[in-house]
Amino acid sequence: MIVIIDYGLGNPLSIKNMLKKVGAGQVVISNDIEVMQSAKGLILPGVGHFTQGMQNLQNQGLIEVLNDLVLIQKKPILGICLGMQLMTSFSEEGNCSGLGWIEANTKKFIFADKEIKVPHMAWSDTHFIKKPFSDCGFEEEVPRFYHVHSYFVNCKEQKDVLSTAEYGGQTFHNGIIKDNIIGVQFHPEKSHVFGQAFFKAFLEHIG
Repeated sequence: MIVIIDYGLGNPLSIKNMLKKVGAGQVVISNDIEVMQSAKGLILPGVGHFTQGMQNLQNQGLIEVLNDLVLIQKKPILGICLGMQLMTSFSEEGNCSGLGWIEANTKKFIFADKEIKVPHMAWSDTHFIKKPFSDCGFEEEVPRFYHVHSYFVNCKEQKDVLSTAEYGGQTFHNGIIKDNIIGVQFHPEKSHVFGQAFFKAFLEHIG
């Protein structure tokens, strides 16, 4: 069973529909601790403000629960968009501390060229560095994923980088990975065939 964590931010239904489409089996949207305990894998979605995301997790008593599930029990978890950013140590959005699972900061896009618009809203080529995502059915075509974000993650350790993309001439980390923790800045649930291939790789990764 895959559990999409419901903490009041994000589009969990779209994620659920895409997971079902690629044969994920039972997929549940829930913030129930017992349900999350029984999950084979977790997904932390999110669209919105970093500070609001951390407050929602805190208000629902989910931070300690997630720390136990992810850091102690080592349950596989995928963070999507804001969900990935919340995994970092700190965000410039609200100058707020995150969950601190990955040694990384979430930083705002700032460009001297005012013609470069923020947020970054585009389909962007993504270069995967690590398996199984580096060879998850894209064949010779460079995968392209849909992004909508004003902030990006900057990993302190190269070993934690799963993938990169480019915007405004700046290369940024749009995927992170550390043991059982995976995060992506893009929206696989909105990325059609590439998103399906990514979710299939995630399901294979968690076994």
